[in-house]
Amino acid sequence: MEWVNETSVREFFFLGLSSLAGLQQLLFVVFLLLYLFMMGTNAIIISTIVLDRALHTPMHFFLGVLSCSETCYTFVIIPKMLVDLLAQKKTISFLGCAIQMFTFLFLICSHSFLLAAMGYDHYVAICNRLRYTVLMGYGGCLGLVAAACACGFTVSVVITSLIFHLPFHSSNHLHHYFYDISPVLKVASHHSRLSQLVIFMLGVFVLVIPLLLILVSYIHIISVILKIPSSVGRYKAFSTCASHLIVVTIHYGCASFIYLRPNSNYSSSQDTLISVSYTILTPLFNPMIYSLRSKEFKSALRRTMVQTSCPIN
Repeated sequence: MEWVNETSVREFFFLGLSSLAGLQQLLFVVFLLLYLFMMGTNAIIISTIVLDRALHTPMHFFLGVLSCSETCYTFVIIPKMLVDLLAQKKTISFLGCAIQMFTFLFLICSHSFLLAAMGYDHYVAICNRLRYTVLMGYGGCLGLVAAACACGFTVSVVITSLIFHLPFHSSNHLHHYFYDISPVLKVASHHSRLSQLVIFMLGVFVLVIPLLLILVSYIHIISVILKIPSSVGRYKAFSTCASHLIVVTIHYGCASFIYLRPNSNYSSSQDTLISVSYTILTPLFNPMIYSLRSKEFKSALRRTMVQTSCPIN
């Protein structure tokens, strides 16, 4: 893709965390420890799912892909943020901005559709158990992941192309800690109503459509669960879905607050706080919510540790 932009701006300055100048080193240590913990837990989850055959199920396949997705999109943002916390000049080149925005949008949009695919997996497992192995076979799971990635790629190409063909003459200071849509539109010299409408509609497509699919799935799931005569069976079915619902609520709630609102309501301080939650805190809690609290996963982790620690005869 050729980036053509009539602009005098060749780099951007990040101001998202500059107001906390006295806490830069402390924030660096805190975010670095959180990032290392996040990367470590995701690495454990992915390796355990790959190595333990008992976890070679559609649900854990999606969990592994979700962990990969979170690892990748945090890698796009957090290392640069850590460097900026210690740097005097917090800049990024125009091309670097384009790459960061495209990659982040691709991963976060794919992540949104992936959560919808996981909702469908729960629906089939509970509401259509007899056909579960047919509908959620290896090919079906790969197809859902490929569809999520294709949707994310298309949306990221369109949005990044629209934004980077805007003129940037007046300011190159971004009140954020990474290259996101709202702060960039704020510093653009001008942008048409059509481009704003297209970006908003794509936001609706990425956030509202998957969320509606998840809600429909859970309406059917709840109706089936309530018909289970055993209270133990109902609890087990609800606990299976609880982790997914918590992650869905956090992800779509934070993302909708930022992307599905008029640009005139943009607030740099609010956006920075909310962005921290879904770029740092959500990926931090997701491994614990999804996998590390699961008895099945803990058993698989213990088996994997025993197998890898035993000497090979």
